[in-house]
Amino acid sequence: MKPDRGPVVRGIERRPLRKQSDILEGIMATKNGTSNGVKVAVLVGSLRAGSLNRELAEIAVTNAPDGIDVSIVDGLGTVPFYSEDVDSRTGVPVPAEELRAAVEAADALLLVTPEYNGTLPAVLKNAIDWLSRPFGEGAIKDKPVAVVGIAAGQYGGTWAHDDARRSVGVAGGRVVEEVSVSIGGAYQRFAENRPADDAEAVTQVREAVVSLAGSVALVA
Repeated sequence: MKPDRGPVVRGIERRPLRKQSDILEGIMATKNGTSNGVKVAVLVGSLRAGSLNRELAEIAVTNAPDGIDVSIVDGLGTVPFYSEDVDSRTGVPVPAEELRAAVEAADALLLVTPEYNGTLPAVLKNAIDWLSRPFGEGAIKDKPVAVVGIAAGQYGGTWAHDDARRSVGVAGGRVVEEVSVSIGGAYQRFAENRPADDAEAVTQVREAVVSLAGSVALVA
């Protein structure tokens, strides 16, 4: 049995489960009526070359249905650790400014992350910290956010995903609870193929993107 880490408190977006076809219909109505579709920004919690989570993010990009524009925000490794001294009125570091601008321009945010030592990677937590400021006015405020990922452990990184959701909720984002993709046993499952060749993984990611985008269409 998986060890209990105690209660997790976070701000979440709870909605009844809907059919993917109904969600897509709503997205297309939004696209045709009031906007050019739904823009989803993706942050990847792994900087490793050949990262399975990076490949999962690329699946989200290449398999997004019409009406959903998914793009990966690169450069998280160049964003300095958050400090109010660095985040000053005299000038925000360019990588942090670009991160904020990319997320601000998106309608929703998808976090794709592994699990490091039972929690989310520092690079992703740092990105959330930058997006949470200025306090009450950060780029992540009221932004629908979903978390997915691949991990070596059998539970697929659920501790990291729970911690990411909690951090996002505290930071002011709207966690879309209906999206939950935690793919475990990475070394065995992808020993001979890649995530893009795994039909189940592709379907899960595509459905996650549709559900996340649907949370935007509901309030558009």
